[in-house]
Amino acid sequence: MLKVRIYIGIALVSLIILLPACGQKNTVDKIYNHLEETVQLEKGFEDQQSHITNLEEKEKELYNEIIELGMQDFEKIVNLSNEAIDTINKRSEKIDLEKESIEASEEEFRKVEKLLSKLEDEEAKKKAQEMYDVMLQRYNAYDKIHRAYKTSLDLEKELYTMLQKEDVEQDALISQITRINESYKNVLEANKQFNEQTVLYNNLKKEFYVLVDVEVEFEGHSNLEN
Repeated sequence: MLKVRIYIGIALVSLIILLPACGQKNTVDKIYNHLEETVQLEKGFEDQQSHITNLEEKEKELYNEIIELGMQDFEKIVNLSNEAIDTINKRSEKIDLEKESIEASEEEFRKVEKLLSKLEDEEAKKKAQEMYDVMLQRYNAYDKIHRAYKTSLDLEKELYTMLQKEDVEQDALISQITRINESYKNVLEANKQFNEQTVLYNNLKKEFYVLVDVEVEFEGHSNLEN
């Protein structure tokens, strides 16, 4: 009977040792799945960037054409301005699609929070929390980008509407262009913060995976084009 009790005792000790390890792995697997799903959900965000850039280039060409005309061919200016407004509306649609992708990513990412406390390795838990906090800052930076960009689009539409008035004053146009430039400074500043947070998050994610022995081909989140 003594041997049996010893064997049972050994078995129970082994089980106690193994259970935390299994629990940790299960938690890591869940965190991993959520993190990688956020990457996939941002594919739509990445896809929209090239469309937005192309529309920006098209509008820039239209604007330059209008400037070269002066007020010599008012009818053509009106037509070009309407075309520019159309590209702005398309850009607005694209950036809204971009935002939907980011919001889906954030919703998935927030599922990680409840799992952080279940990590048993303190170093891994600390790294995961740091990673989580940085990612939330990244999402906040994107919200700033979206708001500032939409404001810029509204200001640009106002400019092209003004250009369709023959009696528009030069000072009014200059003032509007100044407002647009200031608005885009806000976009660039938020864009810089977003990209910095993206790089930091990707690095922290790599470090977390090393700590929890996750060996995968790393796929990080993308920056925003300037």
